[in-house]
Amino acid sequence: MSITRYDPFRDLRSLQDEVNRLFSTNFGRSYGDEGIARGAWTPNVDVYENKDQLVIEAELPGMNREDFELTVENNVLTLRGERHFTKKDDSDNYHRVERSYGSFSRSFTLPQTVSGEGAAAEYKNGVLRITLRKREEVKARRIEIKGEGAEANAPQVIETQATGAAASATGSGKAAKADR
Repeated sequence: MSITRYDPFRDLRSLQDEVNRLFSTNFGRSYGDEGIARGAWTPNVDVYENKDQLVIEAELPGMNREDFELTVENNVLTLRGERHFTKKDDSDNYHRVERSYGSFSRSFTLPQTVSGEGAAAEYKNGVLRITLRKREEVKARRIEIKGEGAEANAPQVIETQATGAAASATGSGKAAKADR
């Protein structure tokens, strides 16, 4: 059994860490400011992948194609733009404005398994869909193994497969499976 030194301020430091974490999140967006004065908002995104590509879908409802831009630089994909507040009529008196307006910017560091050069984007029904092709060297492939002995007539096949967007370029993220 080891001896542990008593720290009377341990619980206080733990409480302070929790309060700091609470205030470091997007606390101001829910209370106080209505968002239009600050102009701070970020579009919601979904990021997923399949065996051939990485896909990013961003919700940009009510925006025109000219209101945003998409760039890839140093393996970082950046979506930035601005949604403008337009008053329909000068006699309109808004009681509440809950939709967010103003400038936004979202950046995504691309994993080593995808290339920004083959990127394609499509904007349809308020959703921007960005597809990034995976590099050929990280796609799953079959390797035939020839051998000696009793099983020499039946070659073994090993399937290699990347473990996803987090697989490294050195191949340490590959899994092997043997079939007979």
